[in-house]
Amino acid sequence: MTSTAVSAPRSDTDPAAPKRPPGPHRRPVLRWVAGGIVLLLVAIAIFLALFNWDWFRPPLARMLSGKLHRPVRIDGHLRVNLFSWTPSATLGGLKIGEPDWAPKTDLADIDSITVVASLMPLFTGHVVLPRVQVDRPRVAMFQDQTGRANWDFSDGAAPGKPAKLPAIQNFIINDGKLSIISLQRRLKLTGTVNAHEKASAAGGEGFSLTGQGTLNNKPFHLNASGGPLLNVRPNTPYPFDARVSAGDIRVTAKGRVTHPFNLGQVEGAVSISGRNLADLYYLTGLTLPNTPAYSIAARVSRDNLIYNVDRIAGRVGDSDLEGALKVDTSDHGRPDMTADLHSRMLDFKDLGALFGASGANAPTAPKLSAAPQAQVAARRLLPDAPLDVQRIRGMDADVRYRALTVRASPNLPLRQVSVGAKLDHGLLELDPIDVSFPQGRLSGTARIDARGAVQKDAIDLRLNGVSLENFITKKNGSAPLEGVLDARVRATATGDSIHKAASTSNGEMTLVMPKGVVRQALAELMGIDATKGLFMLLAKDQHQTDVRCAIADFRVSNGVMQAQKVVLDTGVVQVNGTGSINLNDESVDLTFKGQPKKFRLIKINAPILIGGHLSSPKFGISPGGALAQGGVAAALAAAVNPLLVILPFVNLNLAHDADCASLVATANTKGAPVHVAQTTRAGAAPRTGKAH
Repeated sequence: MTSTAVSAPRSDTDPAAPKRPPGPHRRPVLRWVAGGIVLLLVAIAIFLALFNWDWFRPPLARMLSGKLHRPVRIDGHLRVNLFSWTPSATLGGLKIGEPDWAPKTDLADIDSITVVASLMPLFTGHVVLPRVQVDRPRVAMFQDQTGRANWDFSDGAAPGKPAKLPAIQNFIINDGKLSIISLQRRLKLTGTVNAHEKASAAGGEGFSLTGQGTLNNKPFHLNASGGPLLNVRPNTPYPFDARVSAGDIRVTAKGRVTHPFNLGQVEGAVSISGRNLADLYYLTGLTLPNTPAYSIAARVSRDNLIYNVDRIAGRVGDSDLEGALKVDTSDHGRPDMTADLHSRMLDFKDLGALFGASGANAPTAPKLSAAPQAQVAARRLLPDAPLDVQRIRGMDADVRYRALTVRASPNLPLRQVSVGAKLDHGLLELDPIDVSFPQGRLSGTARIDARGAVQKDAIDLRLNGVSLENFITKKNGSAPLEGVLDARVRATATGDSIHKAASTSNGEMTLVMPKGVVRQALAELMGIDATKGLFMLLAKDQHQTDVRCAIADFRVSNGVMQAQKVVLDTGVVQVNGTGSINLNDESVDLTFKGQPKKFRLIKINAPILIGGHLSSPKFGISPGGALAQGGVAAALAAAVNPLLVILPFVNLNLAHDADCASLVATANTKGAPVHVAQTTRAGAAPRTGKAH
């Protein structure tokens, strides 16, 4: 049987198969395809050249409106030139409207904008604009009382970022008009903006912004200038100068935009002076304390939404100030400031303005209509300048300040001061408060809660180990009273000023001197010893006697400090006090009665009185007891024997030593930082001389 083998036909792709040239029918197809593409490109080019670009205005306006969250209109023509190595577009009659909450005007009304771009950099993803020209722009910026700004296009979704434009080699602004109204900053400004491309031997006509108006109802002037915006390079900083005056505030700046035209990258040297740092709120939006007149220089830089102020150097009042601070506005424009400041020498009187003291540069309090009320306000020791609640609610802060040395009066020997302050949405905490003396220190905390409708205040201060002789004028080389003083003050209150808070305060104040010495002549006089005390005083006797302990315990209720226990126990006299201090009208009504511990021939029963006003207390002697003694003496002399006239003045009721350990222990339970072991033992010898 014979079999037949059948071979498979060869494919055209078989390498062994011979290659055949393209058939004549394929060449016309390729030519038709190539020709069609060319015709299509030509048609597109003709279409673009003849296209009426005004047709694109409505979709362009809708696109811009969506990006800016503002109504946008284009009333002029749109002209485009694409067939160039530098394609350009000119847009006329651009109007950007306002958000719903702003006045019903236009944020911007621009006659025309011309933008020229470089074609080749576009292929590498870079935008370079050889020329941008803006003709007759009219810009009306508005900010309401809450801080909303019509130039913030974030629509509340994210913090508004500073303008960042592509690289512009030649920027021209012709006849620009600018107006700014800020209800929050109390600012009104009208100005002109121009930037020309003309160059001259003097350097050309550059950028200029000038304006005038009012800031917090005070005259405001602004003048900023820079070099010609000609041949500007992205990596070459653009320099500018600026001067601002607002009332007594003067600001000069010499800076540069490090990467034109990225306004989020700016740096420069700034000098500023004025009457009160608190007035800078309307210019900067920062809540700063009341101060005396100041003059400060610093280096300021902006990194998008963060401002750094370093190399601070200057004076506030008669105190120097150095350090650095940072302000972060990334939380929807809300300032969050951190600062580390210090003074090599702090003049203590400069702190008066901080609390609104009389004569300081604090905000002016409302004038009282009645003359007597005005006189009372004028002599107040406790300042009545109100705290601006809205300001401290408008920013956050974490500030540290320290004074390496302090200059004060001889009777206020301060060494160093250190304070930390934190502000969080209206809650201000001073922690720590630390003041050191040659011996001892004052420390504690203070709290102002302005988050609610009623401001709540609290203080907790401790005085520990302070030597009294450092605060008392010495005579003949020694102080009339020496000892170590400890104290604790705790109180809560309501009110937006120190005076109002004090007049509503509730709490307690305890002072204790566990041991010490006092000039014996003064101690005898506190017991109204008309013989011993006067003789020692007239003889300038320097003998001293022990202070076994001294306690002053006050309860504070609705602004009235009521004495609970006031005792001064010395080696020769025990003195007890009663009375009150009214922190509302600042009146003083204290009475001190002394009782000798040793036999004295003549003792006048006349308590010592302290009255008047806190700013100028008056000291005196109550005549009631002395008159009664005199009346009894006169009756005895008339009815019995003239020699008996001295009997009412003879002291037969002697005081005993106070239980100092118990008194100090009680003070300790109330928070005074003392220990029972610190008390002087009964019978201990005085420091100088002996008690007679």
